[in-house]
Amino acid sequence: MKRPDGEFSQEGPAAPAGEAKKQDAGGAGLDFLSTARRYIAPSVGKALGGVASLAVFVLAGFALASAISSVKFSDIRAAMAAMSAEQILAALLFTALSYVALTGYDALALRELRLRMRYRIAALASFASYAFSFNLGFPVVTAAAVRYWIYSRVGVTAVQVANITVIAGVTFWLGMTSVVGVGLMARAGEIGAIDKLPAFVNFALGLMICAGVGYYVVWVSLRRRRVRLRGHFFELPGFAPTVGQTLLGVADLCSAAAALYALLPQDVSLDFPTFVSVYVFACILGVISHAPGGIGVFEATMLNALPSHSQESLLASLLLFRIIYYFLPFILALAFLGADEGSRRWNSLRETIARILEARE
Repeated sequence: MKRPDGEFSQEGPAAPAGEAKKQDAGGAGLDFLSTARRYIAPSVGKALGGVASLAVFVLAGFALASAISSVKFSDIRAAMAAMSAEQILAALLFTALSYVALTGYDALALRELRLRMRYRIAALASFASYAFSFNLGFPVVTAAAVRYWIYSRVGVTAVQVANITVIAGVTFWLGMTSVVGVGLMARAGEIGAIDKLPAFVNFALGLMICAGVGYYVVWVSLRRRRVRLRGHFFELPGFAPTVGQTLLGVADLCSAAAALYALLPQDVSLDFPTFVSVYVFACILGVISHAPGGIGVFEATMLNALPSHSQESLLASLLLFRIIYYFLPFILALAFLGADEGSRRWNSLRETIARILEARE
């Protein structure tokens, strides 16, 4: 096409006005879809997640209120007083084993990130972060904040702390899904008596869950995988660490379930593998509800799922379990963090005094 100055332009023939309008409309439509995908879709997803969490919490509240409407608190106190010392000691032992396994979450994550530090620091960070998040809720915020407060003293960056939190979260969910999947397959009939589903449906659900776990293990084994969360890329562990994560998560959850199982009244005739599946399912509902420690949601699920002739005795077991597994570790975590901070301040003061004395000499 020749320009007025006699030169030839690189532009092709001008498109008709109608075509130009169609192209503009098409481009505007693509821009709108891109904008919607980037901003509106995540907002809708968060809104739906919030509604689902609220729905679970409300339904659990109604179920719990219905379950305890005829319960007398004097009977609960009597049921708690009737528990043997052996039951309480067993619950304390299994609680300790569960939290020891939880410290392995951070130890495994640190090993995967090639961060070397003393186990004492990793154990304190892991124990305190889970004790806080179990009682206060919002683990992404509370657990990460406690971890950063401890790990930042030894030079671990905020991004590395986020990596540790992500890997620990994957460990937790691998353990949960594995326990639920295997439990549904191995105890399909027994769980069917609780969830009122046919045994073959429970078995099929368990098979799909285990297949999902297996697919994830194969997926991370083929090559290094990275996921993007909040603008940051996090590298997922490979085959051997993933198997270790799964076994660690299973050990943690089985120990926690055993702590409650030891406190159950004698009339709860439920074998341990079936009970573990019910326990983990109640934990999942608690996590979905975002209630601190799944409080209310966990109790409502267990009260409606476990066969017991005495709701007072079962509720007493659940309350004592919450004290042993949640409240006592929270108090210990506060004490450990206070002692650690006091020791650090004291050492800093001693070093400062020593430097002052050296300067005077």
